Formats: sequence, C-alpha cells, structure tokens
Amino acid sequence: MSPKTASARSRSRTKSKNADTGKIILGFAKGIHTDVKKQRRPHLQFPVRALSNVYYSPKTGTFVMGDRVSTRDLSYTTAKTFAQSIRMLSLSKELVDSSRSATKREAYYVSKNWEDAKFDEQPESDTVMDDMEAMLGINREQLGFIPEEHGGSVVGPLVVTDRDSSTNRPIKIDCTKQGSGAWSVPSKVEHLKFKTKAKFILAIETGGMFKRLIEEAYWKKANCILVEMGGVPSRACRRFIRKLSDDMKLPVYVFTDGDPYGYSNIYRTLKVGSGNSAHLNEFFCVPRAKFLGVTPSDIIDYQLPTHILKDVDIKRAKDALKNDPFFQHHKQWKKALEQMIKMGKRVEQQAFAKHGLDFVSKTYLPAKLKAVSKFLP
Repeated sequence: MSPKTASARSRSRTKSKNADTGKIILGFAKGIHTDVKKQRRPHLQFPVRALSNVYYSPKTGTFVMGDRVSTRDLSYTTAKTFAQSIRMLSLSKELVDSSRSATKREAYYVSKNWEDAKFDEQPESDTVMDDMEAMLGINREQLGFIPEEHGGSVVGPLVVTDRDSSTNRPIKIDCTKQGSGAWSVPSKVEHLKFKTKAKFILAIETGGMFKRLIEEAYWKKANCILVEMGGVPSRACRRFIRKLSDDMKLPVYVFTDGDPYGYSNIYRTLKVGSGNSAHLNEFFCVPRAKFLGVTPSDIIDYQLPTHILKDVDIKRAKDALKNDPFFQHHKQWKKALEQMIKMGKRVEQQAFAKHGLDFVSKTYLPAKLKAVSKFLP
C-alpha cells in the first residue's frame, strides 16, 4: 500500500470515529430541543461517579458502575450549570467536526466568551466535562478534550507506529533507540500499533527507579518493556498499557513503593479503575496486571530501611479495608494491608539501594520473577 493510500485510509478512519461521536452529541442536543419545543422541562442525567456507586466484578476484573444516577433539571437555580453543559457539548461538537482537540485548560478559557455561562474557575469546567463524558458514555479524548498531564515514558523492545499530525502518514518509533531518555506516551493512543517480542510489561511508579533500570539496561536483560507511570498513572498511560497488553498478549507487572498510596491509589487505579471514572473503567484499567512489589514481606525478607506510617497512611489503609470493593474481594490484599498497619512501616523503591545501586536489577527483580504465581492479585 502506498503512503498516500495509507494516509487517506487513516484520515477516513479518523473521520468515521469523529462522525460517530458527532452523531451522539447531535442526537442528545435534538432531545433537549424537542423537550423545549413541547414545553417539557429538559434535564440531564448522570451516573453517580463515586466509590460508593461501584462494585468489583471478578468476571471483568474491573470496577463496574452501579445504578445510582443524578438528575439535573433546568430550573432557576440550575440555569447556569445547565447552560454551561450545553455550551461544553457545543464546543465538543466543533472540535470533533474539525478533527481538533483542546486541553482542559483551553476549554476553560474558551468559556470566557460565553458571557453569563462562563466558568469562574477551572474545577467547574472540569466537573462539567466529566459529567458530559459519563452522561454520553464517551471518553473525553473522543469528545476532543485532552488533559495536560504526563502520559508516561517507555523504553524497551517495542516499535510503535504513530502518525504524523500534519500528514497522517505512519511514523515508526523504536523504543530501544531513545538514547539516555525514553519515548513519551501521547495523550491519544487508540491509533497506535505495536510490534514487540518482549515477555512482559513492567510498570514502575517512580521516575527514579525507572531511570535506574534504564541505566542498568534491565529491559535488555529481562526482555521487557519498561513503563514509567510517574505516580498515579494518567488516563493516557493506563490506556496505553491496556492496549499494548491486549494487542500483544503481554502480562503486566506493577512495581510501586510499599505504602498504602502505592497500593490503593496507584496499583488499584491501574488494575481495576476508580470510582470517579467507573463508567469508562473497561477502557482505562488493566485487569491482567499483577503486583510485583514492594510488599510488606519484602521489608522483612530484604531487611529494607523504612519510614514510620503517617496518620494519613494508616487512614488510607483502613479506608481501603473498609470501603474499597477491590481490597474487600481479595483476601491476599487484606492480609498485606493489615500486615503493614501492624508493622507501622512503609518503604520506598529506592530503599533497595542499601544493598547496592544494581541490587534491584540483578537480585530483587530476577528473584521475584521466578515466582510470578505468588504475586499479589
């Protein structure tokens, strides 16, 4: 196939996806218009986006949204928010029709032209954007809105086929040839294609450990793809890992600090999603992920230096045990959190440096990977 033909087909697929999203937005707007013409009070209905309205599904391996909904009728008190919602949909339609996108911050500033419907602060526009996403069942990237956040970094035996933003021609990116750095995951990943012979994906919490493993050329020794999450992974990072794992049939092992935040915020969000975005968890979580470490037992086994659990850590761990469906479902995780609370200690990934800078790549990871079946679920 010639580059010109491939480019034309790529543009056609993009237009097709945009047309579908545009039709959904237009259909919703027509419903509002019909209500007004028939003198019915128009309303907007959203699923309640909270942990209290989700349950863990062992079948899908994700959080699933419950049945609770919130209804916003057009009234004297809700007129401004209602108008903002409609204007946000209108902006989305413009972006979709023109195959363009806007950052969440740009969308906030665009609203300054909406007179009385303008947003006073960005958290207001972010909330309305999230409501639109949940109401329509379309992720905000498809609606034309992209976040200003780090999408993650990648190194290893992987060739990614992206496309030139101006010509739509395919561009191949070799993630083994990034010098001393790494390839950055873009905000939109649906169009990416992959080629790899790697054995697994290692998702890493901290930039420090990610850089350490690059310096030690660990990806060569283990034939794996390293992904830096940079704390709680962004939507783009989660979607990238999920798509890469699905397309290439690769297992995903997650390496975080040994603390309640690493467990209940970073790992759990990557694996099963969050309550706030349960309506889209099937796209943004990685059910086949398993937790490699750092575990409470690692503290003992490797005699690691630790820090005392702070009050906020203890509260987070107890909240997870009491309120989080994922940890309530998995007895192994309940046991790990209870052990951590009893020990009163937390540990960082970099604590392994006590045994030498190359200890993680030469000793810890190889030992762990010999017993994948014992990983926390």
